[in-house]
This record gives sequence, C-alpha cells and structure tokens, in this order.
Amino acid sequence: MEIDNYTLLAYFIAWSIFYFFLSHYIAELSRKRWTKWVESEESDETLMNALEVIVNEIEDRMHDKLQAFQDSFFGSVGAMTKKAKNLDPMTGIRKAAKDGDWTSMLVEYAANKANLSQFIPQNNLRNVSEKQKESPKLGLK
Repeated sequence: MEIDNYTLLAYFIAWSIFYFFLSHYIAELSRKRWTKWVESEESDETLMNALEVIVNEIEDRMHDKLQAFQDSFFGSVGAMTKKAKNLDPMTGIRKAAKDGDWTSMLVEYAANKANLSQFIPQNNLRNVSEKQKESPKLGLK
C-alpha cells in the first residue's frame, strides 16, 4: 500500500488537531481536579507535610531578622539614651549629690544657672570626686 503526500499531510493535520484538543482537554481536566483537591479538607495535612520544610525555613529567617532588628533598635536606643543623659544639665549635679561631693555640686549648679554647663568638662568633675574619696580630709592632701 502506498500513501501519497496529500493523504499523509491530511493525516498529519487531523492527528495534530486531535492531539491539540485532546491534550488541552486532558490538561483542563487535570487542572480542575487538582484545584478541587487542593481546596478540599483532605489535602490540608498532605500539603502541610510537604511544605513543612519551607514553613520552618521562613520561620527561622523571620526569627533571625527580628532578632537582628531588636539588637539594632535597642542598641541605637541605648546609645541615644546615653547621649541624652550627657546633654542633661542636671546629670552632673545628681552624680555629685550621690557621691556627696558638695564642691562639684555647687560648681555644677552655678554653671547651670549661668548657662555654662556645656563648658565644664565632665571628666574633671569625676576626677575631683575620685580624689575626694581617696582623701579622708575633704579634698585636702
């Protein structure tokens, strides 16, 4: 039996059209059945088991990012609080009163009243209070 070119071309076109529609029909049925299964309650446990690794990875990454944010945030808040305490003119007086250093407290008070507290070095007052603690005679050597 011999098949001429036109008959072969006709068979090819017929089978191509049949295959095209058949494959689309099968794909559409498959998609509908998959969608129906995913939306059903029986798929929940199966999908969660399959996706458990991904969910755990997302939770770990979110935990790490939250921890990094907390460290960064509270570190910057702590630094800002420390700077704010250094800007407070009453900080020196409070420290001097706590240490019982009356001379430093009077100098701080006078500087605050005269609006000169920014010109008084904080280290100088610390050294005076340390020297006073060393000497039992109220700052006299």
